[in-house]
Amino acid sequence: MRPQTIGRALGIGMRVAGRVVGQRIAESAQAAASPQVAANPQTHSIPNTPVQASSRAAARPRVQAGGVVKGVGGFLRPFGRVGRIVWLEVTGVFFLLPVVAFTPNLWRMRASWAHGPDHNMFLITTGVVLLFLYLGVTSFWRARRKERQK
Repeated sequence: MRPQTIGRALGIGMRVAGRVVGQRIAESAQAAASPQVAANPQTHSIPNTPVQASSRAAARPRVQAGGVVKGVGGFLRPFGRVGRIVWLEVTGVFFLLPVVAFTPNLWRMRASWAHGPDHNMFLITTGVVLLFLYLGVTSFWRARRKERQK
């Protein structure tokens, strides 16, 4: 899975969670404010009057879920940056494990590189070692580059 896809999924999840929390806070505030509105008989005598609408608006606290999301995002930003760097380093280690596993076989088959009985296996093993060596080294390179970006 690409990093952009993971970040997009986490961002969407955070936005949905922020909306749910904002709605729950607004519902609890409305439930707490509704007995006060019911106790005032003037607001219920004539529906849809400006006095009634302004009293309802004054009774509801303003909830800014965007501020909560920004606050949580600001708090988690350094951890996300460090997490991405650690993820790249761990991925680099796992990419280098096949290099360590296949290199002894490559060394044993080195005499067959041109026309020996293990010529095809030598070429396949060489391709696997080079591919995973590239992936492991570039993963560490990306981690160092992100570390220097501060």
